[in-house]
Amino acid sequence: MTDEEKINEELSGEEVASPSELDIAKAQAEEYKANWQRALADYRNLQKETAAMRSQWAQMSEEQILQNFIPVYENFKKAFSASLSADGDKQWENWKQGIEYIMKQFGDVLKSYNVQEIKTVGEQFDPHWHEAVSEEDGQEAGVILKEVEGGYKRGDKVIKPARVIISK
Repeated sequence: MTDEEKINEELSGEEVASPSELDIAKAQAEEYKANWQRALADYRNLQKETAAMRSQWAQMSEEQILQNFIPVYENFKKAFSASLSADGDKQWENWKQGIEYIMKQFGDVLKSYNVQEIKTVGEQFDPHWHEAVSEEDGQEAGVILKEVEGGYKRGDKVIKPARVIISK
């Protein structure tokens, strides 16, 4: 028997896959493909969620840093609210100009992070933005009379509420 005859005999002796086995294999292939597509979609969703979380963490870090800057800025504001002596001392004026420059620098840093001061005196008291520390007699109830400490916000989020005195 020649090699060609042997091959033909082997081929004719093999069983050809029945249609049901072929259908089972196709169904299995479709199931594997669907599972792969679901896994890919899950992976892409995880990537998006991770990116969003990173952004949120970065924002929280910035807010923590800003909470450290705000008290220094507040102290500069308090120093300038004090009245100066009228002795005309040149050194005192130079010191004042230097401190004013530093205060402006701090203000610029806060602005670069989109931090804004919360409006107080003359405004209607809003517990979302303000913290009332005292009440005094005034013309219109609920109006802010004095600012004890400034408040700061970033967009719609309060970083530090303004501490105020309101009218009764």
